Amino acid sequence: MENRERLGSRLGFIMLSAGCAIGCGNVWKFPWMCGQNGGGSFMLVYILCLLLLGLPAMVMELSVGRAAQTSPLYMYEKLSGGGKRWRIPGAICLIGNVSLIAFYSVVTGWIIYYFVKFLTGQNASFGFESMIADPSVNVTYLAVTIIVTFVILSFHLQNGLERITKYMMLALIILMLVLAVHSLTLDGAAAGLSFYLIPDFSKLNGSVVVGAMNQAFFTLSTGMGGMAIFGSYIEKNRSLMGESIHIILLDTLVAVIAGVIMFPACYTYGLEVNAGPSLLFDTMANVFNHMNGGRWWGALFFLFMIFAALSTMLAVCENILAMVRELTGWSRPKGCVVCGIVTFVLSITTALGYSVLHFQPFAKGTAWLDLWDFIVSNNVLPLGSLFLALFCCYRFGWGWDNFMKEANTGKGLKIQPWMRPIFQYFVPVVIAFIFIYGMVTFAWR
Repeated sequence: MENRERLGSRLGFIMLSAGCAIGCGNVWKFPWMCGQNGGGSFMLVYILCLLLLGLPAMVMELSVGRAAQTSPLYMYEKLSGGGKRWRIPGAICLIGNVSLIAFYSVVTGWIIYYFVKFLTGQNASFGFESMIADPSVNVTYLAVTIIVTFVILSFHLQNGLERITKYMMLALIILMLVLAVHSLTLDGAAAGLSFYLIPDFSKLNGSVVVGAMNQAFFTLSTGMGGMAIFGSYIEKNRSLMGESIHIILLDTLVAVIAGVIMFPACYTYGLEVNAGPSLLFDTMANVFNHMNGGRWWGALFFLFMIFAALSTMLAVCENILAMVRELTGWSRPKGCVVCGIVTFVLSITTALGYSVLHFQPFAKGTAWLDLWDFIVSNNVLPLGSLFLALFCCYRFGWGWDNFMKEANTGKGLKIQPWMRPIFQYFVPVVIAFIFIYGMVTFAWR
C-alpha cells in the first residue's frame, strides 16, 4: 500500500473522530436506552462511565494508533515487537467493525427512507413495523447507503472523508440546536426534561450500569479500533488527553441534545418514552404528525439523522477499508468496490431479518439486528477496551512508559503520574466485572 495518508488539520481530526463517535449511537440508541433505563438515573451513570472508563479507553486507543502508524489489525502486534498473542485483539477489531456495519448500514437506510417520506409528504401513510417487514424497501435503501459511503471513501482521505465529514458535522449541530429550541417550547417540556435529567435512584440497578457502560463504549467507538485508525492519520504536535476530551465533549453534547429534542415531545403528545428501537421512528413520526408544519420539521429531523448516521458509516467503513488494504495491498478504489460488495451481502441478514430471513437468536422477538448488536455492544467493545488497558499498562504488552510517552507527546493536557492506578487497575477491573455481570444477567431466552 502507498505511503500512509494524513488528515489535513486538527479540526479535521476532531470532527472526523467525533463523527465516528456521533451517530445512531447518540440519536437513535442513546434516547431509547435512556428511556428504558429510568431517564436521569441512566444519564448519571452514563456520564460517569464516559469519564472514568470511556476517556481512558479513548486516550489509549488514539495513542496505540498514532504510535503504530498502521490499521487496528496490526497495531497490537507491531507495538509488542511482533508478539503473536496480540494478533487476536487485532482480529477482534475487524470482526467488531464488520458486525457493526452489518446492522448500522440498515438502520441508516431506515433513516433515509423516513426522510424521503417526510420530504415527499407521505408521512401519514407508513410505520416502523411495515417498513422493516418490506424486503424491497430495506434492500433498496441499504444499497443506497452502501453506495454513497464507499463512493465518498474512494477519494483520497483529505478530499473525501475529511472534507465531507466536516460539513456534515457542522450541519448536524446546527439542525439539532434548532430542533432542541423548538422542543423546549412544547407544553410537555418541563415533564420531559425532569424525567430525562433528574436521577431517580430507585431505578438504579446492575442492568442500568451494564447498559450505561456498553452505551458509553458504543457511542465512543472505543475497543474496536474506531479511534485508533484516526490516531494513525495525525501528527504528534498535540497530546492526546486534550484531544480525547474535545471529542467526548462534542459527542456528549449531541447525545444530550438528542434527548432534549425527544423527551419533551413525547410528554407533550402522550407517547411512550420507553418505546425501544422504534422511538426514533414511530414515536418521533407521530410527534411530527401532531405538529403544525410537521412534514417539514420531520424532514429536517431525519435530515440531521442522515448526517449523524453517515458520519459513523464513513468512519467505520474507513476502518474496515484500511484493514483490508493492509491485508491485500489494494488501492483505495479497488478496496472500496470489494468492501462495498461484501458489507452489502452481509448486511442483507439484517435487512431481511424481519421478513424473509426470520431468526430469533435470543428471547422472543429478537432478530439478526439483535445478534449483531450483541456481538458489538456486549462483547467486542468492552473486551476490546479491556485488551487496550492491559496492553497499554503492563510490560507483557506495550507498557505504561511507552504509552504515557506517546499520549503526552505534543502540546496540550497531559496524563499525570497520579492517574496511573485509574488506567492500570480501575479501568480493567471495572470493565471485566461489568462484562461478566452483563453476560450472567443477559436475557438469553
